[in-house]
Amino acid sequence: MAATPTRDDKFSFGLWTVGYNGADPFGGPTREHLDTVHVVEKLAELGAYGLTFHDDDLFPFGSSDEARQTEIDRLRQVLADTGLIVPMVTTNLFSAPVFKDGGFTSNDRAVRRFALRKVLRNIDLAAELGAATFVMWGGREGAEYSHSKDIRNALERYREAVNLLGDYVTDKGYDIRFAIEPKPNEPRGDILLPTLGHALAFIDSLERPELVGLNPEVGHEQMAGLSFTAGVAQALYHGKLFHIDLNGQRGIKYDQDLVFGHGDLYDAFALVDLLENGGPQGGPAYDGPRHFDYKPSRTEDEDGVWVSAAANMRNYLLLKERAAAFRADPDVQEALAAANATALAQPTLNAGESYDDLLGDRSAFEDFDASAYLNGKGFGFVRLQQLATEHLLGGH
Repeated sequence: MAATPTRDDKFSFGLWTVGYNGADPFGGPTREHLDTVHVVEKLAELGAYGLTFHDDDLFPFGSSDEARQTEIDRLRQVLADTGLIVPMVTTNLFSAPVFKDGGFTSNDRAVRRFALRKVLRNIDLAAELGAATFVMWGGREGAEYSHSKDIRNALERYREAVNLLGDYVTDKGYDIRFAIEPKPNEPRGDILLPTLGHALAFIDSLERPELVGLNPEVGHEQMAGLSFTAGVAQALYHGKLFHIDLNGQRGIKYDQDLVFGHGDLYDAFALVDLLENGGPQGGPAYDGPRHFDYKPSRTEDEDGVWVSAAANMRNYLLLKERAAAFRADPDVQEALAAANATALAQPTLNAGESYDDLLGDRSAFEDFDASAYLNGKGFGFVRLQQLATEHLLGGH
């Protein structure tokens, strides 16, 4: 398997990712602004298939209609010239001062109305460009002080906004679904819908839950000390993995947005295995864009930007190659069987069995030998993990 990306790999990048100029809370830019046309041309050369963007990435906040249309037209032309597509669009409700207390959940009603109009306008653009997914990251939807915001009312305003957006795309006939992107903190002290589980519960409360899913990000779940692979598996279980953001994160700290694979390499390996191969019994798990939401290190010049973009795709393909070898290894299949990994698919109750039948089954309790599990009946998980390690390191 070649580790050279092609359009069939569905690798996409945000305009804000490779376009990151290196500025952070402690220092200004270390790189000059990259023009959109140049970015698309370079991504096409590297083998990407898609570009994503916030509205304010493409045209600055507050742009005139004429300036806005000029940038849209330039994007359309370079997309036509290169063959890249726009699989996802999102809206910036976090950078401008007006959104300092959020967009959909600001305590200021006028700001909430402005935020909705800004999003509706960008949904129209997403539909024009053929985007299938509209991501919503509520980075400012939160609080630092317990008494500053009634969380129940904030969630109700969030729900009101997403319900309105669902009505809009339905009435307009747009083939667009929404994907909520959870994050526990940063820039707000506490962000609403901080994890995949919180977002899933919120989606259940919506009027059109079928239109809303998840856009999980590696670093965001790992910032909360959670397994990203386990979270993605749950999103798949609920049929809610609408989009995914890939990057690297090293432990519980600020959102690092490292190159994919430059963080928790074990979890990256398990994630690629899941996305490409499904569970232990196989089956494709996800066929959407492999989207890289990372930031080229502040230390790099423009050449380093493109080296880092290529590294994301190469690391994914190398892990995909390792995962295929792992799955095909007879030792791994034996270890999976020894670990009873496939047996978990068998229902605990027999077909047609009720709790009365279970209560009447002496082998399930009275005659069950629980003592056999002391110094016996090991599951062999360590051997299975060692095999994964050897495949990951190229030693098997």
